[in-house]
Amino acid sequence: MHRRTFVAALPLLALTPAAAALIAPAGAHPPQAPQGAEAQRMIDEITTFRARLARAVTEKDFPTLRACYADTYTHTHGSGKVDNKDARLVSAMAGEPLIEAAPASELVFRVFTGPTVIVTAVSPILNAKEQKTYDFRWVAVYVTAINGWQLAVSQATRLS
Repeated sequence: MHRRTFVAALPLLALTPAAAALIAPAGAHPPQAPQGAEAQRMIDEITTFRARLARAVTEKDFPTLRACYADTYTHTHGSGKVDNKDARLVSAMAGEPLIEAAPASELVFRVFTGPTVIVTAVSPILNAKEQKTYDFRWVAVYVTAINGWQLAVSQATRLS
């Protein structure tokens, strides 16, 4: 049986590199992540998207909020609790403090193919029960969708 497989593959071994490329396109290397001006353009788009999302949270603009979160969105709280898109929308509409609307420092943008942008930062978040503000280090993953950028996942960890 192995001999038959080998014999059947012999014609493929005789292909020229150009002919082989037609059968198996040059996909040996993954696409390169955007760099330079293209990466900066994506960072600028995410900066604008984040401002629009923060404004929607502050103004409790439900249609804009719903469009900004991916359908499969999840947020992992510092406590380990996980919210889906619906729970996050309820929190936003209730006026709960969210990293999406908090001031951010130490912003770092990482641009990947997809296009995908991962942002990390530190934000002060009010703990409503304690009426005390804590710094949270967070990560957010932004992906492109049919109608533009969406927030796909986020996680926040409280700093000491």
